Amino acid sequence: MFISHWIVAFVCFLLFVIFLYIQFYDAASSSKTRKKLPPSPSRFPVIGNLHQLGLHPHRSLQSLSKRYGPLMLLHLGSVPVLVVSSADAARKVMKDHDLIFSNRPKSSIAERLIYGSKDVAFAPYGEFWRQVRSICVLQLLSNKRVQSFRRIREEETSLMVKKISQLCSSSSSINLSDIFMSLTNDIVCRAALGRKYGVGEEGKKFKSLLRDFLGLMGTFCEGDYIPWLAWISKFNGLNAKVEKVAKVFDEFLEGVVEEHRDRKKGKRKHDGNTDETGPDFVDILLEIQSENGAGFQLETDVIKALILDVFTAGTDTTSSVLEWTMAELLRHPAILERLQNEVRQVAGRKLEITEYDLEKMQYLRAVIKESLRLHTPIPLLVPRESTQSVKLMGYDIAAGTQVIVNAWAIGRDPSSWENPEEYHPERFFETEIDFKGLNFELIPFGSGRRGCPGTTFAIVVNELALAKLVHKFNFALPNGGKESNVDMTEGTGITIHRKFPLLAVATPHSC
Repeated sequence: MFISHWIVAFVCFLLFVIFLYIQFYDAASSSKTRKKLPPSPSRFPVIGNLHQLGLHPHRSLQSLSKRYGPLMLLHLGSVPVLVVSSADAARKVMKDHDLIFSNRPKSSIAERLIYGSKDVAFAPYGEFWRQVRSICVLQLLSNKRVQSFRRIREEETSLMVKKISQLCSSSSSINLSDIFMSLTNDIVCRAALGRKYGVGEEGKKFKSLLRDFLGLMGTFCEGDYIPWLAWISKFNGLNAKVEKVAKVFDEFLEGVVEEHRDRKKGKRKHDGNTDETGPDFVDILLEIQSENGAGFQLETDVIKALILDVFTAGTDTTSSVLEWTMAELLRHPAILERLQNEVRQVAGRKLEITEYDLEKMQYLRAVIKESLRLHTPIPLLVPRESTQSVKLMGYDIAAGTQVIVNAWAIGRDPSSWENPEEYHPERFFETEIDFKGLNFELIPFGSGRRGCPGTTFAIVVNELALAKLVHKFNFALPNGGKESNVDMTEGTGITIHRKFPLLAVATPHSC
């Protein structure tokens, strides 16, 4: 009798659940008939479209967009994600409705690594974000400040040339990937921190730590999209690794801040590695903190978060552009020769290229643009999130929808570019399209409020380094390799580097 009562109760419960499901399904169906949603591929229960991202999501999403259109709605777990894959769609998101799409979705890894997302890149849109962005732009990334670092860039690129010259004597191949990472790291460290942190044993540890940090920032976290699977990060070791890297990086950044405080108090003298060119970025941040000049309490954790932003944006993406550009030049000797001819003609009899010479190098600028088009450093720009419902190109987009702009796919869109898969810098002599965020056919640095504020800083490093390289050296592939055999396989992560280091044989031009 007792068992039969339980059976009846269970059947009633089951019928009740089915009734609720039918009501929910009808309501959802009715809602869908009232709203016009973007095209969407079919999805699996629980995981949605996660299985369709693959090892290189920018390529997978490009393939899907060819079937479903430039505005495509995916469901990554329980999160609706709008994928933008054309210049027109990007313009709607980042210009016409920029304010609505200026928020950032929460990232559990960024929260733990970047002090609760208290930086410029991942902070939610609002007054705090506006204030810290203003500090970064005015104190480090304005045109005036970027020009003030000219001596640092010229010195470090000259040291790069000297290093390659020393390696040339052995006639063995040179790891250009490592050289580019060291160059950009040293420039950023001197400009932002006042001295290098890439030398000797300290440098090895720092570079290893930076690689771990960047690797984690590009790691998929199940709990962000399927909350009830958050426990997986505990068992697969992700949480432990995040905590370890966060702790070690915090200790490093705390040391940087304390070093600057001690120097200001006269407790520590400037050493041979310290620049004497005036206050660096950390000095300025500490000055703002002590004087409460930001209009809000500038906590030490915020200072550390802003330093992290400078490292990741200034080092990783800039070296990626140099790496892919040199790989393309090695694949296309005629383009390399034309670039060398331009640079050497502008230089004349001068022994050193300076930044003043760059204005005369139009082909150099075209080469950089073409590399940014084909090899966007961050192919899927940092995700955005809608703060309210909006009509977009005839579709209804709900509040809280994540937005992924596939800048890599936009740069290869045949409706915007002729022969888009071909590396052809000359195309930029026939168009006014630029990468500064006003032309949506080419948006490697994003656009609108959340566009990268460090574009000028990055580009001048790229141009100067590349000009000095082709001015001083001739390059060839190791062991007489054929241009067609250059391995262009991509790595993984938030910033896309080559999967394998770029090796080349450099011969001094004077030989």
